[in-house]
Amino acid sequence: MNDYFIYSIGLTAQLLFSLRLLIQWLFSEKENKIVAPTFFWIVSLIASILFFMYGYLRNDFAIMLGQFITYYIYIRNLQLQNQWNRLQKEIQIVFINFPLIVLLITFLRGEFDFSQLFNQDFIPIWLLALGIVSQLIFTLRFIFQWIISEKNKLSQLPSTFWILSTVGSVIILIYSIFRKDPILFIGHTFGIIIYCRNLMILKKHN
Repeated sequence: MNDYFIYSIGLTAQLLFSLRLLIQWLFSEKENKIVAPTFFWIVSLIASILFFMYGYLRNDFAIMLGQFITYYIYIRNLQLQNQWNRLQKEIQIVFINFPLIVLLITFLRGEFDFSQLFNQDFIPIWLLALGIVSQLIFTLRFIFQWIISEKNKLSQLPSTFWILSTVGSVIILIYSIFRKDPILFIGHTFGIIIYCRNLMILKKHN
């Protein structure tokens, strides 16, 4: 498949991830408190599908695994906001089963060589470890968000989410500099600004 097409899918996903942050921030500024609008979770779900496809087309299991975990947290937040049931049952089934079907097809076709996940000769071990740690932190932020939302039975973005987002982004920025990846650098520079602003709003509101 054409590399430009594959990269365009990944870039579109990254743009949508940035858009969800922008909308969330604007809503929070308007309400003068941290809010998690339905639009945030809908765009997250769409972007996750595109990024999942990008990982599949790039034979990058690490990307697919990270998206697989957060994908269902997005759906759960839509359920907590009572928005999920507004979708037709057929659409719900497609959304729920999409990652499972892709992963199943991938495994059955034997398209991934798991030894290649940690066998990247062109990336130093310390840099690879840095990238893995940053992705783990970025995944943990949504796990914490999900746990707190389940506890309160309300979809929300707590301070822990924004702290982990900021820490993860700083690490990814360092990673992007050494990897010379302008897309990661620009995306997470934008993200850090919004993460810090949300922490300021939280502090002011509290």
